[in-house]
Amino acid sequence: MEQQLTMEQNFEEIEQIIEQLEAKDVSLEDSFQLYQKGMEHIRQCNELMNQVEKKVQMLNSNGEFEDFEEV
Repeated sequence: MEQQLTMEQNFEEIEQIIEQLEAKDVSLEDSFQLYQKGMEHIRQCNELMNQVEKKVQMLNSNGEFEDFEEV
């Protein structure tokens, strides 16, 4: 993918791909191409989520922000 899409745009693309895959007249070759395209959108969603997780901060008991760390 050339352009980084937003999470919402990726979800819209995935929904459209699912609709196309559910069509009765989709060929096996087209199904594979659609599947690969869908997986690329899912990969982008995962990357966006990872970026957000790295930016999450929490407010500590002193009223200051600190990075959130998984337990």
